[in-house]
Amino acid sequence: MIEKIIEFSARNKYLVIIFTLVAVAGAYYSMKNVPLDAIPDLSDTQVIVYSRWDRSPDIIEDQVTYPIVTALLGAPKVKSIRGFSDFGFSYVYIIFEDGTDPYWARSRTLEYLSKILPRLPEGVNTELGPDATGVGWVYQYALVDKTGQNDLAQLRSFQDWYLRYWLQSVPGWPKWPPSAVSKNNTRSTSTPTPWWRAGSTYEGGGRHPRR
Repeated sequence: MIEKIIEFSARNKYLVIIFTLVAVAGAYYSMKNVPLDAIPDLSDTQVIVYSRWDRSPDIIEDQVTYPIVTALLGAPKVKSIRGFSDFGFSYVYIIFEDGTDPYWARSRTLEYLSKILPRLPEGVNTELGPDATGVGWVYQYALVDKTGQNDLAQLRSFQDWYLRYWLQSVPGWPKWPPSAVSKNNTRSTSTPTPWWRAGSTYEGGGRHPRR
């Protein structure tokens, strides 16, 4: 079989060259037009329900996590539900069947959550996680000023007030998780020396001087 292929190629070298060029052109076209993910998303369709409440894990488990899990058990196309409780927060992961549209899953989750949210204790803040999977964090960037004219606070302000919203307007960019090394904070430094000179005592920031 191999000898016949070699013999055919040797007798029809121009035809082989044409076939090779066609194959190269097809490969180049496929490389430019076939959509490929940097990381193939093989994860299940899931929706995360995140709740915040300043209570101990056992109280959050009984009054927040368990009611949300039981309310979502009857949702359509739900394959499994996992709930985790820790100090101050609760996570509920709703795993849907393969092929379920993620936006349909989020709308069904909101529909079933609307029935249980009024029954939760006062002060519980519940929200849905971003419409992205665990392999969705693909692109990272760093905002660097090579001229040295802007400090970290100015770069952070530019990112929070301008660049953040520009990136969120890009299609397919569902969530912007910040990971900055500095935040723009305002600090006050207490200097007790002037109070001593006035014959007063000072007992730490936030208190009034006392004679």
